[in-house]
Formats: sequence, C-alpha cells, structure tokens
Amino acid sequence: MTVSRRKSIAIIGGGCIFAAASGAGYAVTRKPGKAYEPWDKAGRYDDPRMRALSYALLAPNPHNRQPWVVDLSTADTVTLYVDTDRLLPHTDPFNRQITIGLGCFLEVMRLAALEEGLAVAIDLFPEGSDVQALDGRPVARCSFSPTSAQPDPLFQQVPFRRTLKEPYDMTRLVPRSALERVAAAAIHGSRIGITDDKDEVAAFCDLSAEAFLIEFRTERTYKESVDLFRIGHKEVDANPDGIDLSGPLFETLRLTGLFTRENAMDRDGMSYKSGEAMVLANVTTAVAHLWQVTADNSRQSQIRAGQDWVRINLAATAEGIGLQPLSQGLQEYPEMAEIYDALHETLAPEGGTVQMWCRLGYGPDVPASPRWPLEAKILNA
Repeated sequence: MTVSRRKSIAIIGGGCIFAAASGAGYAVTRKPGKAYEPWDKAGRYDDPRMRALSYALLAPNPHNRQPWVVDLSTADTVTLYVDTDRLLPHTDPFNRQITIGLGCFLEVMRLAALEEGLAVAIDLFPEGSDVQALDGRPVARCSFSPTSAQPDPLFQQVPFRRTLKEPYDMTRLVPRSALERVAAAAIHGSRIGITDDKDEVAAFCDLSAEAFLIEFRTERTYKESVDLFRIGHKEVDANPDGIDLSGPLFETLRLTGLFTRENAMDRDGMSYKSGEAMVLANVTTAVAHLWQVTADNSRQSQIRAGQDWVRINLAATAEGIGLQPLSQGLQEYPEMAEIYDALHETLAPEGGTVQMWCRLGYGPDVPASPRWPLEAKILNA
C-alpha cells in the first residue's frame, strides 16, 4: 500500500506560523506549516535509511513534483521508483528532467548515509528502462553497508541549498576561482562548462529569455505550470508540491481575488503580464552561466547528471553564490526545437547532451527562505 510520507514516517508537528491579530491579517502573514515540516524533521529517525531519505527529500526536482516512491521492505536496501502521476508530459515529454531530479535525490541520500559511515551502492534501472518514458520498473536499487570513507563536506549545505529566482546584482562579479570550485564539484562524469565573459553572458541571457517566452506563450506548456500553482498557505499545506506562491503578497492577491489560476491564463490580464515581466527580470540578470554535458542521453546518464547537478548546487551554496536552472531552452517539445539546437551547437559542439544550464550571481543581502514544501511516498515501510 502506498501512503503519505507525512503519516508513515511521522513528518508531523511544528512548522513556522506567524500570527497577526485576527482575520485577514492572520491569513496574509501566515506561512505554510505542515508543508515545511520535513525541513525541521530531517534526520530524526531510528532507521539509518530513513534518516538518509529524510535529507534526500530536500533535493531539487522539476516544478517541485517530488516524483519519488521508495520500498524499504528489504533490509539495508532502498528501492527507488518514480511516481508516474507526477510527471510533466508537456514540458518534459521524455521525462528527462524528472530523471535528473531522481538523480539529485539519490546523491543527497548517498551524502547523508556517508555522513553516518554508510556507503550506498546504487544499481541503476536493474530491470531495464525506456528512453521514451519512465514506467513502473525500479529506478535504482540502493544497498547500504558500513564504510571507512570520509564524509563529503557538501552534505553540510543540504539544509541551506536553494534556487535563487530573483534579479541578480550585476555590479558584483563572481570570482573566477569560485566558479571553478563550483564546477569541480561534479564527480559523476559530467563535462562542465562555465563562462563569465560579458558578451557571452549577455547572449545567453537573451536565449534564456526567449526560451521562457516560448514556454509562457505556448498554452499547453504554460498551463502545465499554472495547474501546479499553490496559491497561499492553505493550498501549499494541502498539496505540498508544485510551485509555491505563498507569502504576504500572494495571500493578499488571493484574498482579494486578483490572482487565480483562471486570470493567470488570461494573456491580456495583469497576472499574466506581471508574471512574464517578473520572469524576464530574473533571467536577464546573470554574471556567469554554467552548463553540464553528458556523453549520451541514456537514463543512466540522466541520473548521473542529476547527481552532479545537486553537487554543483550545493557547492554554489557553500560559496554564497545564487543559482537558477534555465531548463526551458533544453526542453524537447517542437516549439522549443530551434533554441534547443542552438544551445547544443554552442554548449556541446563536440557532441553529447546538454542536461542542465543555469545562471549564477549574487542576490540581495537577505536571502529568501531555502525551504520548499515537501512530501513523498513510501511502500512497505
């Protein structure tokens, strides 16, 4: 039987609530509670596999879909599956990005286990896989065993890792040495490229803006995101996945009826135009770009790309560098084909598949909360 992680492993209680006097003030200022519990509960379980998984839940994944299901019925083993109800058929038609997210999950689990003196041997797709779509077969069978290997210092950044989706400060350059340290965090076979050349960065900003506009202006791909909007703390708590739109501004817009899924789809409306302007303000600011390339586009390579991607994200966190993936230009639907080809010609002229591409820079002095609403499912716990 599949059950909610919040029930099966007791991710219950606590949560950050900031109460105002009453009424609308309370609703506007309240933050999600249940949805943020995993950030407070990580590591507080008797079973070392559960402790490792409680950190793995904090891994980045497309649209925060959290597409993982695990089976713990075999001792010292975690078998990972994908929840096929949490895919993104329009923006990720071959489930490549979802697979990368599963790789992120596996790497954070591995880092967490290593912190406790446990090695994790990962057997990828032990029953085979389909390059066209993920299915019900296991993604990975992971065996835990004692090890004398030293913990990885990147693990310390897991609770603080985030995606910084804000305009970056163009007056603050990222030191080249810091960019090189971030790139060097990839150890699972990805080829990493970086540039801080002003003209190249400007050209990449133009490409990323164009890619975002294509996704926004293609109805089915934009609607896929809108359907996953979680507007206000009540929706975030009720469905702790998808795109978190909570906080004072969105609570106010929700209460006044100025922001709904319906008006977000209206291309002539304020919500749509404001959202488009906000995204463009973000992606057109960057002081560097980084990308990762794999030799092929197999499921195994996609998983390893995810393992390297989360390491890059953790290394950027350690350096205090803001980072945002620019996934739109690498999506494999027809309307994006021209940009997809241009990116591959530019970023992978020697061949291979560009799996991830991101902008880097410094954001405001006071960072946004690193928390994401989270949930997962466990079989036979």
